[in-house]
Amino acid sequence: MGEKRQGHHHTVSVTVNEPLSTKKKHSVILNLASDRRVLAIWIVIVFFVGKWIYDHLDDEQQMRRKEVLVGMCEQRARMLQDQFIVSVNHVHALAILVSTFHYYKNPSAIDQETFAGYTARTAFERPLLSGVAYAQRILNSEREEFEKRAGWTIRTMEKEPSPIRDEYAPVIFSQETVSYIESLDMMSGEEDRENILRARATGKAVLTSPFRLLNSHHLGVVLTFPVYNSKLPLNPTVQDRIDATVGYLGGAFDVESLVENLLGQLSGNHEITVNVYDTTNSSDPLIMYGQQSQERHMSLKHVSKLDFGDPFRKHEMICGYLHKAPTSWSALTTSFFVFVIGILVGYMSYGAAIHIKKVEDDFHAMEGLKVRAEAADVAKSQFLATVSHEIRTPMNGILGMLQLLLDTELSSTQKDYAQTAQACGEALITLINEVLDRAKIEAGKLELEAVPFDLRSILDDVLSLFSEKSRRKGVELAVFVSDKVPEIVVGDPGRFRQVITNLVGNSVKFTDQGHIFVQVHLAAQAKTIIDAKSESCLNGESQSCIRQFNNLSGKQAADDRSSWETFKHLDEEFVNDNASQSVNLMVCVEDTGIGIPKHAQERVFTPFMQADSSTSRNYGGTGIGLSISQCLVGLMGGQMDFISLPQIGSTFWFTVEFGRCEKSAVMNVKKSLLDDLPTTYNGLKAVVVDGKPVRAAVTRFHLKRLGIQAEAVSSIRTAVAVFAKYSSLITKNEKLPDIVFVEKDSWISSEEDGSMQLSNWRQNGHSYRLPKLILLATNITAAESEKAKAAGFADTVFMKPLRASMVAACLQQVLGIDQKNQHGRDVPNRSTGKCGLLCGKKMLVVDDNIVNRRVAAGALKKFGADVQCVESGQEALKWLQIPHDFSACFMDIQMPEMDGYVFKTLLELFPRFIVHRTHSGCLQKIMFLRKQFSLGLVWLEIEVDEMRVWM
Repeated sequence: MGEKRQGHHHTVSVTVNEPLSTKKKHSVILNLASDRRVLAIWIVIVFFVGKWIYDHLDDEQQMRRKEVLVGMCEQRARMLQDQFIVSVNHVHALAILVSTFHYYKNPSAIDQETFAGYTARTAFERPLLSGVAYAQRILNSEREEFEKRAGWTIRTMEKEPSPIRDEYAPVIFSQETVSYIESLDMMSGEEDRENILRARATGKAVLTSPFRLLNSHHLGVVLTFPVYNSKLPLNPTVQDRIDATVGYLGGAFDVESLVENLLGQLSGNHEITVNVYDTTNSSDPLIMYGQQSQERHMSLKHVSKLDFGDPFRKHEMICGYLHKAPTSWSALTTSFFVFVIGILVGYMSYGAAIHIKKVEDDFHAMEGLKVRAEAADVAKSQFLATVSHEIRTPMNGILGMLQLLLDTELSSTQKDYAQTAQACGEALITLINEVLDRAKIEAGKLELEAVPFDLRSILDDVLSLFSEKSRRKGVELAVFVSDKVPEIVVGDPGRFRQVITNLVGNSVKFTDQGHIFVQVHLAAQAKTIIDAKSESCLNGESQSCIRQFNNLSGKQAADDRSSWETFKHLDEEFVNDNASQSVNLMVCVEDTGIGIPKHAQERVFTPFMQADSSTSRNYGGTGIGLSISQCLVGLMGGQMDFISLPQIGSTFWFTVEFGRCEKSAVMNVKKSLLDDLPTTYNGLKAVVVDGKPVRAAVTRFHLKRLGIQAEAVSSIRTAVAVFAKYSSLITKNEKLPDIVFVEKDSWISSEEDGSMQLSNWRQNGHSYRLPKLILLATNITAAESEKAKAAGFADTVFMKPLRASMVAACLQQVLGIDQKNQHGRDVPNRSTGKCGLLCGKKMLVVDDNIVNRRVAAGALKKFGADVQCVESGQEALKWLQIPHDFSACFMDIQMPEMDGYVFKTLLELFPRFIVHRTHSGCLQKIMFLRKQFSLGLVWLEIEVDEMRVWM
């Protein structure tokens, strides 16, 4: 302990020195912040930051503006390109039509009139073309014959007779809109000739460069398709195409009209202009639409590529804004506000620095107080840890000695006092650990045990804690566990007890009249019955849905799941899956207390929160119990919820998942309860007189645990009828009930109405032994007690809450069973099961606390062992050097100088210590003692002479 304290003081000294190392830095910062030159520099920095923000926001606006322009330009470019391609396809189709009907048909099916009429009627399919025409390929050798047949001379574009060439391409068919080009040689122009030759060599559409259309001032281009007189091979060569060419079909595109029609909406916007270029010659692009001078004035522009189907020609569309972008007011105002805020921050920092320098002395004084407070906090934490440990140590001794005391021969009153003291001690340990539990839960370091335990015994222990307080208040406190719930389950009994204690404690605290009822059922069974009852209520199929307070005390409760209409179904047969490795239980704690206000129900499970301030003043408490309980239930695989009505009561319930215990473990745990629940009452018969069926079922539950067969009746009149039935069956070897338990309410009501006196049905003229009359009461006055004795009741009144151990002790007094004889009957079993268990075996107990050594030694001696106690691990090593005759060693894990883990490691590493099984009586097993060493609750497993023994 001294070493720990010294270490903490060292930590505090380091903490004190840390502010000294930062004092100079703090002074430097203050001096800089209070300097006017630093303030001026700050203003300059803020100015540039504001300008950067303005530039950044303005750039973002420009980007958005450009994105809009790009979207509009790309959209119009796609529209122009798609319309152009459609027109190209129609021209191609017309070329195929000419090839089919002019050359494949003999005689030809097409002449000028037919061609002109057809192209006029189908002009709507080519809205972008000003006209189409067909030019026939004529070789120079064929010119004279062709001119005679046509009746006109081949002319150039200037309408002059065409000079002599290798071949010509005069127009023979034309649309009416371009009839003026008839007889013109399409190959008379140098560029036109190159385009025609390229078209027939490639077999694809070919475009010319922009030019002024004839009889028009608009710019346009001519599209040319070759026409073949025969089908070409699959992969024709250039020469194959030239040989098969018989003419050329061309169409004139009015580009300006085309763009005007398609892009009128865009060009109509005065802020945006559009230009279309032929960029085949990148050094000298030819404008096809728009004015080139406008491009120089564009503040922002975007170029979109156009593909008109001719790979040789390149076209592009340039869109742009004519005017500059307007001033970005959002960027301007934002940067201005940033600048103003920066100035204010700088000025405020400057003023704050001056103010801080003025109060610097006070600041240092506060730093000193802070250091002292931290030291006090460290001391407080160390104090809490020390006190917690120091409180646990004597409490462990108290609980251990109480356990040893309970193993001695005690009267029923002494035994009840000792058991209550033991339960209170365990509750005190629980209260000490509550805050530590909450910290462990939040840190995720809380671990649950998995040991076999008797759930019913734990509930009895919890009720014993609150029995006196409930009696003083006149509140009915009871517990009921369904027969379907296994007697022994595997889980953490301490945490389960903690949850039940919290819930019952809250109910007792907030309930001044009525009842507190704890129920345990199989979760699946309870859910099925409650859901079925709720569904029948919604459908109007059950009369029991009408709120009747036929429950434990007859007072209205927040939930009717404990009413007799529901309760009686929970006790019916239910198919349970015994093959499952887990047991899901539903635990319900119902009270008729003050309830929880509606506005406070949402924060019920919030740590350190209560309904309101008056709750804390009137009832006390920290408000952490329910929060811890909910967390523990979640760790045990369940959920917790509640229903509460103000001034009526609250019902808390939770589900929990336990493991199913093996049969061997069940038998061993049952053996530990033989002293608490004697078997001398097996076969006794009893009658329970109680007008409330739920309360009668609770009484039968406790009697059944003692082996007593109990029958419940609603009144004394009915009980008389039962005795009359048994009296008539005496000759048939039917046994008369041995005990009659009468609820105080039923006795008082029968006395008031005078319907039946107990003496009337006790005297029936027969010589057989009369049953014992026992009164059950939550509280009773001296006058009522005397009156009950005069009415024939036993001197001992069974005070509620009922517990199996308390009922057994009271029956012992009422029935006159000799305690010594009872123990005498149990001694053979006990010696057979326990006292001879370790006879002849020598045990070593290692613990640094003398009280814990005495508790462990007393527990082991009870089983017949020879015990040697030592106070340190080093001393234990001396005793365990070969040769030795110890069968087992019990050691505390947390030990000074050498803890249990180091001790076990040393035994395994060094050959002079034997830890494995031998046949020479050497040490066979090391066991580590747990704090709160309790024989009645904890069973330690030891292997001795190849036999498993349960203690």
